[in-house]
Amino acid sequence: MNILDTIVAQKKKELQEIKEKVSVKELQYYRHFSSPVTSLKKSLAENTEFPIIAEFKRKSPSKGNIHIDANIKDVVKGYQLAGVSGISVLTDTQFFGGSNEDLSDARDLTSVPILRKEFIIDPYQVYEAKAIGAGAILLIAAILTKEEARDLAALANYLGLEVLMEIHDMQEVEKLNSYVDMVGINNRNLKTFEVNLEHAATLASALPDDILPIAESGIHSARDILFLKEAGFKGFLIGEYFMKHDHPEKACMNLKEELIKIQV
Repeated sequence: MNILDTIVAQKKKELQEIKEKVSVKELQYYRHFSSPVTSLKKSLAENTEFPIIAEFKRKSPSKGNIHIDANIKDVVKGYQLAGVSGISVLTDTQFFGGSNEDLSDARDLTSVPILRKEFIIDPYQVYEAKAIGAGAILLIAAILTKEEARDLAALANYLGLEVLMEIHDMQEVEKLNSYVDMVGINNRNLKTFEVNLEHAATLASALPDDILPIAESGIHSARDILFLKEAGFKGFLIGEYFMKHDHPEKACMNLKEELIKIQV
């Protein structure tokens, strides 16, 4: 069993427990459920200077503890000041050190669009995403059938959420559907955790023209961003590079300055 299978198995156990505590009907009474959300896709398209989704995560299965004591409030405020297009918040606790509270706190702190980064396999998690304040959700093609991906994306749209679907190879392109707003190509293989920017660039050429392409993982410099921009990417999700610094928000600002400088 690879790490992705392990995470999904754990997620199924967690879902059984949480469904017994909080129903979908109760989620719809959460204060964020009826709140308007801003478009992540629009934010990325309009912010051509810095189309970055900056991520907040404390650890990962591949890297272990990255910034285990990171303060969501300090980081989110700093990301907004840096002018990011969106903020991604990991809500998985066991493997990434996140929580639903992290995302709700982020929502209260910023007007920047927020992506819920989670291993979503059940409609309950889509309702939950809306309830805790997300404006967009991540769907991972590798853990969903084509039908599951369509149904979860359709539900997200129905609830007013945008969908970023993550793919890793050419076979997963067929799981894209009309409810998907953005497609993320993960430069890191979730089964082996190897990173390959060239692979992402090749896969980008197979994407539909109407879905905004986003590069994920393994981005560590302005040069990486320029390489991926030339390959057709319009957005970039960066987490580990920022979070490994003592002050992730400062690393984000420094990257922006570096990117502006080499594009002049």
